Amino acid sequence: MNIDQLRQEIAEDEGVKYEIYLDHLGLPTFGIGHLVRDDDPERGEPVGTPVSEDRVNECFDTDVEIVLSDCETLYPDYYELPEEVQLIIANMMFNMGRPRLSKFQGMKRGVDNRDWESAADEMVDSRWYKQVTNRADRLVERMRAVTISEIPV
Repeated sequence: MNIDQLRQEIAEDEGVKYEIYLDHLGLPTFGIGHLVRDDDPERGEPVGTPVSEDRVNECFDTDVEIVLSDCETLYPDYYELPEEVQLIIANMMFNMGRPRLSKFQGMKRGVDNRDWESAADEMVDSRWYKQVTNRADRLVERMRAVTISEIPV
């Protein structure tokens, strides 16, 4: 998979903020969608606290590694899927996390069966789709465009 492409797509979808802010759920976040964790030195810092570019990049690197590991956990054949499907799943994983994405059982069935249209339909039939419509629309269109020729040999 082209990790640079994944990083670019996620950064475009998430945006980047060099300070602590509250996400749409009211949770402290900074950088490229990095939810402040208990072990982060930023834990407990007030909204508006500056965060360096180096720290943002460090957290993004770690978050991408976790996302890819979670993708392999949820989809044991993850790296055998077409690269476009890998990118879509990783983008969704970054956005939602494994607990929420694992509830997309219909999408998983579609992916497992290499039925991209069905997987896309299941993506649309979700609360996530209504919450991040622009991002979701792009990812659904990309899933629908996956063809049999993109399956690795």
